[in-house]
Formats: sequence, C-alpha cells, structure tokens
Amino acid sequence: MATPYDFPSDLLAGQEELHQVRAELSALLKRLPWSVQPLDGFSDDGGWRKVERPASPGWSADDQAEVEKLRRREHELAVFVTTHRYWSAFTGPDAVAARTRLKHAREDHERSAREDGPDEG
Repeated sequence: MATPYDFPSDLLAGQEELHQVRAELSALLKRLPWSVQPLDGFSDDGGWRKVERPASPGWSADDQAEVEKLRRREHELAVFVTTHRYWSAFTGPDAVAARTRLKHAREDHERSAREDGPDEG
C-alpha cells in the first residue's frame, strides 16, 4: 500500500491543472498540421525507416497563440508544483516517492471513492 501524503490543497490543484493543461496541449498538437510554417510534403526512405509527411498548410496565428498560451501555462504550473514549499520536508528517495504519489493523487482519490462505494443504510 502506498504511503498516504497530506498534500496541501493548492499543490493538489496545481498538479490537477497541470494534468489538464498537458492533455489540452497534447490534443491541440495532434489536431494541428505537422509543420508550423506552410511546407510541401515529402517522402524519405533513405534512412532505417520510411518517413512521409503530407503538405502542411501551417498553423494559423490563432493556433500559434493558443499553443504558446498553453505552453506558457504548463511551464508556470510545472515550476509552481516542483518548487512548492511542501517538498522541503522530503529528501532523497522520500522526495521521489512523494512527488510520484502527487502525480497519481487524482487516480488514488477516484479509486478510494470507488472502493468505499455508496453507503447502504
């Protein structure tokens, strides 16, 4: 059983928002063309595997702004989470274990709620 940690609410909220921002950024990047700038497609089978890309119309100014906004927020949240004062209580392997648990705190909470189930009166 994993050691329970008493994470501060602001740290939990920061980690949760970091998960959300990363998921949103990942989904956006998957939807966008492969190249920021308009480029012709290409095919290259001279390496160890064949690489092909269709022509890319590039990203719109709005797309570029949205990616930049999400990347900036991701960076802010990553800095907030990793430099939070809570971590000063941990060193070495304990710090690694605590940081790992924080990344999975939402899943732990959801699993615990499922296991407790609804009260039957």
